[in-house]
Amino acid sequence: MTDQDKYTGRVARMIQRWAGKRITVNRKTTDEGQVLQHTPPAPGEMDAEQGVYIEPPKALPILAECEVLVVGAGPAGLSAALAARRAGADVVLLERFGCFGGVITTVGMETLAWYRYEGTIESEGIGVEMERRAAAMGGAIKWPYNDSECLDADFFKVVADHLVRESGIRPILHCYAVDVIFEPDSNRLKGIVTESKSGRQVVLAKRIIDCTGDADIAHLAGASYRKTPKDKMLGVTTVFNASGVDKARFLEYTEQQPATYADWSRTWEQETTGKEDVLRSPYLDKEFEQARELGVIPAHTTNLGGSWSALTEAGEATNLNLAHMQGYDSTDVMDLTAAEMQGRQEALYALTALKSVVPGFEKAKLRNFGMTLGVRDSRKIIGRTNLTGEDVRNQAKFPDSIGIFPEFIDGYNVLILPSTGRYFEVPYGCMVPLEVDNLLVAGRCVAGDMVSHAAMRNMMACTVTGQGAGVAAAVSLRQGSTTADVDLAGVQQELEKQGVRLH
Repeated sequence: MTDQDKYTGRVARMIQRWAGKRITVNRKTTDEGQVLQHTPPAPGEMDAEQGVYIEPPKALPILAECEVLVVGAGPAGLSAALAARRAGADVVLLERFGCFGGVITTVGMETLAWYRYEGTIESEGIGVEMERRAAAMGGAIKWPYNDSECLDADFFKVVADHLVRESGIRPILHCYAVDVIFEPDSNRLKGIVTESKSGRQVVLAKRIIDCTGDADIAHLAGASYRKTPKDKMLGVTTVFNASGVDKARFLEYTEQQPATYADWSRTWEQETTGKEDVLRSPYLDKEFEQARELGVIPAHTTNLGGSWSALTEAGEATNLNLAHMQGYDSTDVMDLTAAEMQGRQEALYALTALKSVVPGFEKAKLRNFGMTLGVRDSRKIIGRTNLTGEDVRNQAKFPDSIGIFPEFIDGYNVLILPSTGRYFEVPYGCMVPLEVDNLLVAGRCVAGDMVSHAAMRNMMACTVTGQGAGVAAAVSLRQGSTTADVDLAGVQQELEKQGVRLH
């Protein structure tokens, strides 16, 4: 090779690098594998005055193409993906963590529904199916004071794997959605940009369902939304599990010191209907006050208190939902950082208090924290229909119902349990953003006010909107319409075929 050839080759590689093209160089092959080198990006432009860095253009490889893309694999996302697949669509399910299940598996929240005291009427559908599948696989036990199920949060990762594999859903784990792609000169989405260990890539889809919990896709696409002021947002929680608990002694203590929902009002003013106040609750609160008086934990730990859940024969107390923190915005990375660190410290204070004053916890030790914070509140889209507190309190009916949810409200100092058989219908319109087409939003970020959010944020409600969105996406493809124009009669017919109660 002549010097001119080498120079020409170097120039060609420089031009490719400036154009953002990735070049893999095979330098040497050995028994230990190839020696590879990734071409770094071309220089961008720094605008110090605006405090921004402008990336150079890049050519992004296509990771996958599908009919329906579901972003986020929690209760809403799993339900959406399963429903769309069962309705005949080719589905990709994309999740930022290494497991499916969302709040169940990453936070450690065991209860899709803990409100079944008596007379509860539900939508059935995929949410209840997931509970039954977990129980059949040995991954659930009864909740302490009613007929609800406690899922084994870690084992539910396996349950979710089974549901995804057997359905034919195409899974992508460890992958973030970081931007969106529109059809040219249109408000219709056609894909997303992702970031992962494989780099920056594209997933193309005919329909997209945002099940991120924080309405990330809707936000990136320019859909309107609201956020409750940070000082009024529902708190975040670090859930933890303990081992070494004497189950018999602890249960004896809870029978001697029975807690009810009236006790929830010891630390904040709470609105109920009155019927909730006498019901038993797996609640711990005054124990932390006692520990502070004894000097066991610092006086500033005023947000400790909440629920326990399952107790195993091996002495494990799981879903200890006791460390709550206010004033954090889960869409702010610095708030998330601070809350994660504070939450672990608060959880250790909670465990120290339990060991000191609660019979049965004397030899308890930390087993594990949840993989991430439990978040209750962030973005909520502005939708075609915006649910209200009046709707969820007064058995609202909608012609575009995609399921029902019991009159269960838990948040913003309101607690109403569905022990009278009352329920409301969930409208398709609460999942439809105004400015973006071929996008549906399911889960806790559906459209509504604060009180309706206190109902719709619950995991079983998320499965209702998830299944509705999955079916609507698949039916719109079948009809050749967009998600904004889909014929709701066809959606409702498919939902009923999938076992959903609409009215």
